[in-house]
Amino acid sequence: MRSERIRPGLPKLSATEYNVRTEDDVMPSTLKAPRSRRLNLRTSAQQEKLMRRGAQERGESLTDFIVRSACAEAEQTLADQRRFSLDADQWNAFVAALDRPAQAKPRLRRLLSEPSVLEQQHS
Repeated sequence: MRSERIRPGLPKLSATEYNVRTEDDVMPSTLKAPRSRRLNLRTSAQQEKLMRRGAQERGESLTDFIVRSACAEAEQTLADQRRFSLDADQWNAFVAALDRPAQAKPRLRRLLSEPSVLEQQHS
């Protein structure tokens, strides 16, 4: 398997699932699911005050604020990973995507050739 050549000597890792956001998906699916689990947190008085102020500023309950903030941080942490585990089929699909010839994107080419909003203001 090609992935083993890239990671010689490392244990084989199982495939991992990730949440993917789309333009239409304003909130990750993890926040839309019914809540059936309880977490207990210990904070300092300053941390609690800060979180309450942040929640109030956003017009959210403290629970919603904490859950949303923690999920956003977790998603960012997972997205920043440098190593992803792929099974053989996923690896082959990934390599095939990398090997495909680049496609011309005329609208992107036009966008990048036009002056930016900041450049237009200085003209």
